[in-house]
Amino acid sequence: MSAAPGQPHPPSYFSAVLDPALKVLSPAYFGMVMATGIVALAAQEIGLPFVARVLFGVAIIAYVVLWGLTGLRLLRHRDRVFADMIDHLRGPGFFTMVAASGVLGSACLILAHNLFAASVLWGMAVVLWFGLTYTIFTAFTVKEDKPPLDKGISGAWLLAVVATQSIAVLSSLLAVRVGQPYRLDLNFLALSMWLWGGMLYIWMMSLIFYRYTFFRFSPGDLSPPYWINMGAMAISTLAGSLLILNSDDAPFLHSIVPFMKGFTVFYWATGTWWIPMLVILGIWRHVYKRFPLHYDPLYWGAVFPLGMYAVGTAQMARAMEFHFLAALPVIFAWIALFAWMLAFGAYLLTLFRAAKAPYRDV
Repeated sequence: MSAAPGQPHPPSYFSAVLDPALKVLSPAYFGMVMATGIVALAAQEIGLPFVARVLFGVAIIAYVVLWGLTGLRLLRHRDRVFADMIDHLRGPGFFTMVAASGVLGSACLILAHNLFAASVLWGMAVVLWFGLTYTIFTAFTVKEDKPPLDKGISGAWLLAVVATQSIAVLSSLLAVRVGQPYRLDLNFLALSMWLWGGMLYIWMMSLIFYRYTFFRFSPGDLSPPYWINMGAMAISTLAGSLLILNSDDAPFLHSIVPFMKGFTVFYWATGTWWIPMLVILGIWRHVYKRFPLHYDPLYWGAVFPLGMYAVGTAQMARAMEFHFLAALPVIFAWIALFAWMLAFGAYLLTLFRAAKAPYRDV
């Protein structure tokens, strides 16, 4: 397509679409990988291996593409990336990079039986966790201009908990597949991260619940990452269940099995409590207040908890012989699959519209 004589050339696709999109790319977009990876594991759990493999492939492609876009964004919009990193609302979204690496590594072990790929992703997750944790929370602490609590905190903060627990999960899974002494080391790391993630949830959830109940709450404030309130507890349940299953391989785990069982049920019960609450608030937002429903990358943060609840509940039932919970993982796995299809369909529609937009009037 060329311009008429004397007319300016039409904008290139990169300058018209990709570069502006790169500039505002949400750091939480790795939530797509988190959601797709865990829904793949949920599909495997309910006996849908073909669906699991397809979703696993989509997660790998999304992971590679998002890292490519993130690298390009660093090259072209470095200042914007670092501004996002120290922003109270956007900064926690970077923790999806850690959680995506952890979830994809777990899928590599369970679905592809690829120890090398899982180990590489584990290393990436650990390095990213250290770098992001101490960069973001140090910046939040020392920056001079800080938002008030009701403008600066959201459920996205709990992505730091999910990132921490994703390392606990992947470390537990790796520990089963390696020999000593690394098995002990990995189990100890998993236990430490599991405990720290639980403590971090208590700190952050106290602030989020306080913001819920003592500040004005509008429909726009109820962003999709509030589902991470439940998702953080679901992945904590999964990590605790895996540690219980690993207890015979590590004396220090075997000695605290009753403690781990109690806290695992505690996490599961807390996550379960959130489900009706979040559904009610969603109805209030979209039905009573008629808040428009349209695609947002943050909605992947609502798909992920549904899949994680299915997988976490299945593992807890297995680890603690709670056979009466057998139907629950199946129900939530199907719900997660349906939610994923809705989110992915909306994502493809958004891409199609964005691709057509620059040339609509040409």
